[in-house]
Amino acid sequence: MQGDISAVREVLLVARRLDEKKLLNAVEGNISLKRNGLIYVTPSAMNKAFLTEEMIAVTDEDGNQIGGNYKATSELRLHVLTYRMREDIGGIVHAHPPYLTAHAVCGKPVETRAYPEMMFKYGSFQVAPYGRPGTDDIVRGLKPLLKKSDVALLENHGAIAVGPDALEAMNNMEAAEAIAKVLTLAKLVGQEKNLPEEECRHLIAGHEQ
Repeated sequence: MQGDISAVREVLLVARRLDEKKLLNAVEGNISLKRNGLIYVTPSAMNKAFLTEEMIAVTDEDGNQIGGNYKATSELRLHVLTYRMREDIGGIVHAHPPYLTAHAVCGKPVETRAYPEMMFKYGSFQVAPYGRPGTDDIVRGLKPLLKKSDVALLENHGAIAVGPDALEAMNNMEAAEAIAKVLTLAKLVGQEKNLPEEECRHLIAGHEQ
């Protein structure tokens, strides 16, 4: 294995956690970690619950594979190009969790004026316009969204979460899906009870700092 074994093990840990939480299915979704100029990424169309160290692909910053026994995910360009959007991104999770993906398929952002933790931490989960998976078009319109939040939706596709490492990107994806679930269920229960406008402004201002 060429590269950092601890980076490989972090990707495996995240892959198994996301599988256990049912945030990705047997063949969809991918995870990567960037460290010391190398990208460690899950392989194409493999069940994330059964990955082993040698299956994790290692690429340079341009996506040229230099390690691993399996071909990198077909969504490799999504990871390569997303790392270029912000210097602080060190980990990426792309997945199709049900509630976030339902919003993505409908082209509807996840927004609220009633859930303070979401407003303060993320603001909202906005939708990047559709781009063909596996191509550079997949990130069309994504950069301005990731300037404002660590989570965004990919229209007709799924969700992406970023962080300083793969573990934090995983945490952001987990939290985002939980929030989307609550807000979806709230619509079934009744009308959201919005917070006062002054409180909303305070929460959103805290997120933007």
